[in-house]
Amino acid sequence: MTTTTAQVTRGYRDDVAAGTPTRARWTWLGVGAGVLGIVATMFTSPNVGTDRVGPDALAKLSRGQLQLGGALGYATVALLLVLAASWRAKAVTAARGAVAARVVADGLTASAAALSLGYGWKLALALYLPGGLNENGFNTDGQFVYFMLNDFGPFIGYLGVVVAAGAVAWLGLRDRLVSRWLGLVSLIPPVAVLFMSGALSIAGFPGIVGPIWLIVAFAGLSLGKHPILGTSRP
Repeated sequence: MTTTTAQVTRGYRDDVAAGTPTRARWTWLGVGAGVLGIVATMFTSPNVGTDRVGPDALAKLSRGQLQLGGALGYATVALLLVLAASWRAKAVTAARGAVAARVVADGLTASAAALSLGYGWKLALALYLPGGLNENGFNTDGQFVYFMLNDFGPFIGYLGVVVAAGAVAWLGLRDRLVSRWLGLVSLIPPVAVLFMSGALSIAGFPGIVGPIWLIVAFAGLSLGKHPILGTSRP
C-alpha cells in the first residue's frame, strides 16, 4: 500500500512539474460501453409477459429489434475490451502493487467474454425467426430454446462489470487511488447484486446496475481528479 501510493505520488509530481495534469480521454470508452449496453440489453430485450410463456410467444417478437440489440451488443463488447486494455496500460501501470486495479481490468474482460455469448444468442434468435436468413433452420421449439437463452443471457454477462465496480470501491475506500465518492458509489452494484441473487434468486440484475455504473464511474473518472490517473495527489 505504501509503495503503491509513493509511486503514484511520484507520477503526480512529474505531471505537475511538466505542467497541468492532462485528463484521461480513454476513460470515455466506459461511458460509451455503458450507453450501448443499456440500449443493447434493456431496450431490445424480448418482452412477451411473464406468465406461462411458451413457444407461441415467438410470434410477438421483433426480429429487427433483436438484430439491432445483438449488433450494438457486439460493439459494447469491443469497447469493453479496449477499455480493459487501456486500464491495464494506464491505471494498473500507475498503481503497481494494487491488486484491485488489476481486478478492474479482469472484470471488464470477463464481462466482454460472457456478453459475446449473450449478444450472440440474441443475433442467433433473429437469424432463425421468420424473415431471418435461416428462418427454416429450427422449428418453433428450437427457436424457443434461443428465446430462453435471451431471457437473462445478456444480463448475466455484466457480472464481471459488477466485480470491477467492487474493485473500484476498494481503490477508493481502502487504497485511496480514486476519489472517495466514487468508491462509495461503486459499492452499490456488488451489494445490490448480492442481495438480489441471494434473497430473490434474480440472476440478471448485473445487467441492470452494470451499464449504469459504467456511465457514472467512468464519467467521474473522466471529469474528476483521481491519483490513479495522475490528476490528483494521493
